[in-house]
Amino acid sequence: MLPYATAAEAEAALGRAMTPAEALWFRYTAGVPDYHLYCLNILFLFVVFTLAPLPVALLELRAPAAVSPYKLQPRVRLSRAEFVRCYKNVLRIFFLVIGPLQLVSYPAVKMVGIHTQLPLPSLGEMAAQLLVYFLVEDYLNYWIHRLLHGEWGYQKIHRVHHEFTAPIGFAAPYAHWAEVLILGIPSFVGPAIAPGHMITFWLWIILRQVEAIETHSGSPGDEEST
Repeated sequence: MLPYATAAEAEAALGRAMTPAEALWFRYTAGVPDYHLYCLNILFLFVVFTLAPLPVALLELRAPAAVSPYKLQPRVRLSRAEFVRCYKNVLRIFFLVIGPLQLVSYPAVKMVGIHTQLPLPSLGEMAAQLLVYFLVEDYLNYWIHRLLHGEWGYQKIHRVHHEFTAPIGFAAPYAHWAEVLILGIPSFVGPAIAPGHMITFWLWIILRQVEAIETHSGSPGDEEST
């Protein structure tokens, strides 16, 4: 929660007038506890999981011939029922694992120094932090993914993620609950190394999920199975 009762107090602490973005942030978050702001991650994830894969999914269902030339497996076509089953299972994991994890992980977020205070970060600062987050996550995710493809990891955990052998965007978070928890670690290490503003953290969560959905969309340049 911002420690200012009025905009004038905030500007006095900053030693300057607030930017339009800072004034907007102050207007809508001044009286909101940090924990409540952090929990908006749940809403963002739900929206991304639902809407980001939808355009390509609708194209595949309504105009498969138009999409097939751009897919890694052009002859594989999933039915509407399979798309719905995938999404329903993703929602089950979301409400049973991802959502509760967000609710209980705030102390770790606070401990590493992610904050909601003024001033807001510059675009350059946000870009630099996001670059670190992507590099760290990509490196750690690669090695954890390799371990999950070992005999024990695959049979006990990772095989769930490969139930959809023809990748679709909705299958990005389709996984065993243990894999969801394990792969949450690489996503958090970057923000722990280079903590920033909550806005940067929100943007990171959104971009990371969009990247995962795009990676599973089945288009050339994506991994056939991840």
